[in-house]
This record gives sequence, C-alpha cells and structure tokens, in this order.
Amino acid sequence: MKRLRITIEGKQYEVDVEVIGEENAGSQAWPAMSSRSAASSAAAAPPASAPAPSSPPPAAALGDVVSPLAGTVVSVDVQEGAQVKAGDKLVTLEAMKMNTIVNAPSDGTIGAIYVKAGDPVEEGKPLVSLK
Repeated sequence: MKRLRITIEGKQYEVDVEVIGEENAGSQAWPAMSSRSAASSAAAAPPASAPAPSSPPPAAALGDVVSPLAGTVVSVDVQEGAQVKAGDKLVTLEAMKMNTIVNAPSDGTIGAIYVKAGDPVEEGKPLVSLK
C-alpha cells in the first residue's frame, strides 16, 4: 500500500493505493486518516459500478468493424467495394475533442458502410462491413 496526497480542484485528499504485485504488500502500516480527509476521500471515490446502458448498441454481424468508443463520425475514409489492407484507415471518430482512427483489422473488401460524417455512434456500433 502507498499513501498519496491528491489535489482536485484545489482540495487535497489523502488516499491509500494498493500496488498489485508489490513485495510485502500489507506489511506496511499507515496511520489512520483524519476524519476530515477520510470523509473527503470517500466523497471523491468513484461509484462502485457504472450504470447499465439504457439500450444495447445494434448487433454487429460477422465481418463488421465496430466503433471502439462512443463519439461522432468525422469522416469515412473508404468507399464500398474498396480493397483495404490490415491497418488501413477506415473511419475517423471524434470524442471529447480527440480524434480516433479506426483501422482495418485485416485485409479485405469494404462491403457496406453503415455511417456517414456527422453521425453519432455508440461503442460497439457497426461502422463498415469487411469481406
């Protein structure tokens, strides 16, 4: 275990962090946190589990290349019938002001394109079909 002091938005929190695989883990004893820092740390802790999505994304068929994240399609960089090689750029997505390139996982031919620039996509949604 390691004791860390973290500052978030000007507030300091003291937290204990377990380092997986650390030698003699648990052999170090840390002094108890003050009630003020303990309460603050508890308030800053993330929820135990994420809420379930309201509806599952559409099912992807065999050969579909799916979105690795939720975002917006910036560009579709291939056309139906195009021959692609593993690693070729297929689609560019934007999420949180950052672009993510979706590359071809293998060689093949683009069978269908399911999205267009400006479309919102959820994680796991099919983007293109690769034959």
